[in-house]
Amino acid sequence: MGTSSSRHGDLASNEYLEKFAKKEHMSPNEPFWNRFLSFSFTPPATSLEHHALDERIDATCQQLLANNLHSGNFGSLLHVFFSRASELLASAQTDNNMFSWQAYNALFILRCVTKFFVENLKEEDLVRQFEARPLQQADGKHREDENVNRLEVFLDSLIEIVVDVPVKDFTYPLHLEAVNCLLVLLSVQMFSQRPASKSCIYRSLMQGRYSIHAPLLVKTLLQHFISQDKAPPGLYRSTGGGSIVIGLASELWNILTFGMSRGATSQVPSDGVTVAKPSEVSDFPLANQALLLVLVLVNHCTVDKTLHNPYRQALFSCSNSLDPCSEATPTRAAATFKLDLSRLYATLCHIPSSDETTLLLYLLVHRNRHVKTYIMARSDIEMLVVPILKTLYHAPDSNSHHIYMSLIILLILSEDDLFNKTVHETILKGVTWYTERSISEISLGGLLVLVVIRTIQYNMLKMRDKYLHTNCLAALANMSSQFRSLHPYVSQRLVSLFEALAKKHSRLADQIQQQDSGAPPVTVVHVEDTEQPSDVVRQLAYKYSYMFAEEFHLAVTNLTGNVSVHIYC
Repeated sequence: MGTSSSRHGDLASNEYLEKFAKKEHMSPNEPFWNRFLSFSFTPPATSLEHHALDERIDATCQQLLANNLHSGNFGSLLHVFFSRASELLASAQTDNNMFSWQAYNALFILRCVTKFFVENLKEEDLVRQFEARPLQQADGKHREDENVNRLEVFLDSLIEIVVDVPVKDFTYPLHLEAVNCLLVLLSVQMFSQRPASKSCIYRSLMQGRYSIHAPLLVKTLLQHFISQDKAPPGLYRSTGGGSIVIGLASELWNILTFGMSRGATSQVPSDGVTVAKPSEVSDFPLANQALLLVLVLVNHCTVDKTLHNPYRQALFSCSNSLDPCSEATPTRAAATFKLDLSRLYATLCHIPSSDETTLLLYLLVHRNRHVKTYIMARSDIEMLVVPILKTLYHAPDSNSHHIYMSLIILLILSEDDLFNKTVHETILKGVTWYTERSISEISLGGLLVLVVIRTIQYNMLKMRDKYLHTNCLAALANMSSQFRSLHPYVSQRLVSLFEALAKKHSRLADQIQQQDSGAPPVTVVHVEDTEQPSDVVRQLAYKYSYMFAEEFHLAVTNLTGNVSVHIYC
C-alpha cells in the first residue's frame, strides 16, 4: 500500500499496513491516510489469488485484531472512509474520480479486514472492533465520534453509494465493493447458530431508517441486475477460476439453498452459452452480486413475526412503471416502487439460467401479482418457458433445488387458463436440444408435456422425490383441460407413462393383498430400516391410487381423441 502500485506479494512487508496494525493510534486527520490510500491495486481474479491474498494478510489481520481495541485504527480508517464517501457523494455528478479512487481503496481494505473479523469473531466481538476507540486521546480530539454508532454509519454509507452514486467506468469498482461489503457483513449468519432475526446487523437493516429506504435499495439492485453492465476493462487480470467478489456470496448462496447448490457445475446449453455459477468470474459481476444481495435480504428474517422484512415486502409489491393504470400493492410504510417490467422480463429470458435467477423468478411469480399478470399477458411467453424446459430437460446437470424451483414456476403458470391455452397455440420449430426424437414442429404445450413426463421418469429413477412427482402430475392435470392438437409422439409418451405408473400401482396393490392374506411379502420398494414394509406399501398404494386416478387420469381423458387409452390394472 502507499503511493506506488502494490502486488499481493508486497503486502506481508508493507510498511503502511504494518503501521496500521500496530498499537500506535493513527488519527483520522493525519497525512498517513492519504499516503496509505494512494495505491493502485488490482483485485484478485481467481480463487487461488483470493486464497493467496488471505494468507498474506492473515498475520497483519491477526496483529490488528490484537491491537485494535487499544489503537482504534480500524475505527480511524472507517472515519476516513466516511469522509471520502461524503466527498464522493457531494461530487457524484462530476467526473472527478480522485474521491472514487481513495474511497474504493479504503473500502477494499475495510472489506478484507471485516471478512477476517466475520470469520474469526462472534458478532458481539465484531461490533466491538467497529466501535473501538483509542484508550488515549490527545487533547480530547475526535471525542465527538464517541456517541456515533460506526457500524450503522458504515451501513448508511454503503447504501448511499449503491443508491446515489451513478455507475460509470471509474465508479463501477466502488459499487461492486459496496455491494460486497454488505454481503460480507450479512455473512455473519454463516458463522452463527442464531437465526438471522437475532443478529444485530440484520436487525439494523430491517428496522428504523433502513426500512424506509428498503424499496429504493431493492429497486437499485434490480436495476443493476436488469442493466447487466459489463465490468470495465482491466478490473480483473484474468478470466479463469473464482473471483474474490464471488466467493463469499457463493457461500451465502449455499446457505440460502441449504447447501443444495454445492455440487452444481456449469451447464453448456445447445446454444453454446455457458451458464454462470456463483464460483465463476463473470463479465457482469455487479449484476450478479446485486441479485445475490437482493436474495439474501429478501430470504432472511422471514419467520420472526416481531421483525418485519421491508425488502421482502418491497419486492413483492413492486409494479410496472410503464403501466399508467398499475398501482403498487398497498403496504405498510409505503414499501413499494415501480420498475420497467419489460426490461426485467427480457433479462430473465435472455441471461443464462441459474439457481439465483430461477429463485428470483419464482419469488416474483409466486408473490407479486403485478409481475405474474404481466407475464401471463406476454405474447412471447415461449421466451420465458423454453429456458425453464431446458433446465428440466438437462436435469442431471442441475441440482435438485434448481429442478424443483423450475417445476414450481411451471406449476404456478399452469394454474392460469390463458397460459394453458396460449402454450398450445404457440408453435415452435427446430427444437434441437430435445434429442430423444427429432421433432421439426411442435407446440409449446406439447413440448412442455414431453419435458414434464421426462422429469417424472428421471425422478422415478434417480431422485425419488414424492413432492416432485406430485407437482409434475399436478401441472399436467392443470393443463389437461386445454390440451389441443397434441403431437402424436406427445400422446404416445403420455399414455406410456400412465401405463407404467398404473402397473406400479397394480404391483403395490397385489403386495398388500399378499400381506393381508398372510403370504410371504415380495419386496418391490426401498424402505427405511425404521419403517414397517407393510405401512410403506399401503402409504405408497394410497398415494398412487389417488394421484393417478384423480390427476393423471384427468389429464389423459382430456385428450382430443387422437389416441386410444387401454389401461389394465
